[in-house]
Amino acid sequence: MSNLDNALRELREKRSQAQVEIDKLDQIIAGIESLNGMRAASSKATQPKRIISAASRRKMALAQKARWASIRKKSQPVAVAIAKTVSAPAKRKISAAGRKRIAAAARARWAKFRAAKKK
Repeated sequence: MSNLDNALRELREKRSQAQVEIDKLDQIIAGIESLNGMRAASSKATQPKRIISAASRRKMALAQKARWASIRKKSQPVAVAIAKTVSAPAKRKISAAGRKRIAAAARARWAKFRAAKKK
């Protein structure tokens, strides 16, 4: 039994020494990769792609719209104050008689055009 115990102890020591050696090599590799500006490929490969549900995207969109609305609301008093000081001209409306004159002139132009086209 003592021979088996000794063999087992020696194997465990070799395994622990090999593990220490692997850890040192990993540290050296990580240091070289950081000098090169490279990322560790193993850490990036293990992370899954982030998937966001439609409901979460909708919530994020509503939150962003609310943020923009609050920004606009804060800046609105300045725009309203400027708009109140500068009054826009009143919108002009054309009378019924004016519209009839314009329509009659357009009909006359088209009649003249068609007459010239027949000749």
